[in-house]
Amino acid sequence: MKFIGYRTLKTGIGASVAIIFAEKLGLQYAAAAGIITVLSIQNTKKQSVKIAIKRMEACILALAISFILFKSFGYHEVIFGVFLLIFIPLAVKFNLEEGIVVSAVLITHLLVEGSVKTFWILNELGLMLVGVGVALLLNLYIPSMEEEIKEDQIYIEETMKEIFIHMSVALKKHYVSIREEELFTNLEARLKLAKKRAYKNLNNYFLLDTSYYVQYIEMRIKQFETIKRMREHFKRFFITYKQTIIISNFTEKVAHCIYEENSAECLLRELEILRNELKKMPLPVTREEFENRAMLYQFLNDVEQFLNIKKEFVQNPIR
Repeated sequence: MKFIGYRTLKTGIGASVAIIFAEKLGLQYAAAAGIITVLSIQNTKKQSVKIAIKRMEACILALAISFILFKSFGYHEVIFGVFLLIFIPLAVKFNLEEGIVVSAVLITHLLVEGSVKTFWILNELGLMLVGVGVALLLNLYIPSMEEEIKEDQIYIEETMKEIFIHMSVALKKHYVSIREEELFTNLEARLKLAKKRAYKNLNNYFLLDTSYYVQYIEMRIKQFETIKRMREHFKRFFITYKQTIIISNFTEKVAHCIYEENSAECLLRELEILRNELKKMPLPVTREEFENRAMLYQFLNDVEQFLNIKKEFVQNPIR
């Protein structure tokens, strides 16, 4: 387990650099620049830029309001309270919440100094620029997550394959193994982690389109929801028929074709042929047989939906 993470390391270095740089520029209250950097270090590049812009806008708004209030009514604690009563609602209205706290801290410098002269206005703007600027520079490099995402892809595909094989066996033997419960639990957790990574990776690039990984994970999540519905049918399967064996064999074939580039079109054509063959078979004789056959057909419909989800994804031109 890592004691110091990458973001923590950047935060520590960034705060020190911001303070030193602010001092070199002759800015007063240089430590504030370090605090702004700490608050501005983000997990993704796009998020970092977005917050930097909002904080600069909030700072300008705060300086404008405080300039008017302090000039008109003096430098009193009560006036600072009035400033907050005006500034906070306006910041929320203009969606600048990320800049409320740091801007309020900067305005306290004007209150303490009892001045809104150009020097102090520029000083506070300088502190904000240095703070968010250092954070942006540090966030220019964020390690690629593609290797982890590809590992997620392999795990997801292999686990889905194993689940389908378990289902194929369960169709013939009428039981769901203990191992299958573990597979579903682990797959659901990995899909959530993979989705988080894919979106984080998407927000780490400005020009390169990495939305493919997001679409891929979203596709697998949809397929997982279908698999969960398929699993429910096993609560009602209780007799093996010729149709059961046929669908079991097809399910096993699907298991071996789950990999990324398979468009599923061949499997869908084969499924349609299989469905036509099933229609030609003798009708159920007993109520028990009828109910079991109905569940089999619903299971097959869910397999079709699983394959159609993949087909739609492969036909999407984004890569």
